[in-house]
Amino acid sequence: MDRTTDIITIKSIDQIPTVDEIKSISREIALKIIFEGKTNKQREQVGHYLEHALSGFQVLTHTIEPELNIVKLITDQEIEDQQDFFEQCAKDYRKLGEQLVFTLVDKLELNLNKDFPLDTFNELKRDDRQIGTVAEWRYFIHGFHCGFQHLTTGQCIEVPLAFGLEFGDLDPYFFMKFILSSPGYRPLPIPLFVEYADGLRIINKMTALGKFEEIPYTVPGHTGTVVADREKVEIKYDPNLEKIFGKHIEGIKKKSKFNLWKFLGDRINQHDR
Repeated sequence: MDRTTDIITIKSIDQIPTVDEIKSISREIALKIIFEGKTNKQREQVGHYLEHALSGFQVLTHTIEPELNIVKLITDQEIEDQQDFFEQCAKDYRKLGEQLVFTLVDKLELNLNKDFPLDTFNELKRDDRQIGTVAEWRYFIHGFHCGFQHLTTGQCIEVPLAFGLEFGDLDPYFFMKFILSSPGYRPLPIPLFVEYADGLRIINKMTALGKFEEIPYTVPGHTGTVVADREKVEIKYDPNLEKIFGKHIEGIKKKSKFNLWKFLGDRINQHDR
């Protein structure tokens, strides 16, 4: 299902839709607010305010163009209603990832480090084996993953290599790309539009429902997320790996606080009387 875009051009702040009006739009509609004239100087402040006020939405302030883009994300209720589907997707992700890794290991005749597969695959980055094909898949080893894309269907999966023999860790963006590219899931039981943000909400809610759970990383202090209903494998860690492979960037920097004039707050938070 495609998403349509509603465009609103404003010449004064009081033309901005209220929070309640924005909340009433469906997920199938993206809202674009274009700022004309002097209102463009207030674009970033308006964007910050709406980002704070619109829980469950993604608000993107364009850094160059005079516009804001707002979309409603998948809801907790929608995720709960489709929890069986997302659970099966996670199981399929894990199973396919494991199959592809071992198929590649066999083809390249690798001596797999079962405690830390990334150690084995890092060796391939030094020669022409970093990119290639195996069976009906094209593969590309990069970062902490090995990406695979089916040559015919276009299905894609990024298999994590830093959780021992656990290949089902779910990154929000990669998990969504897997679902959207898998022909076996079409037509989708629910529309999915925003790859990272929807994926993150799905993973967080499925974890809260007990369908997904956190797992330890091979580097102490880091975790991943995998489907809870699985045959569990031991994940070992080495405190020295942090020094060898570098530190991950932890979290997202807290957004700076902002002050928005009372007029805007009053205007956006309530309907005109």
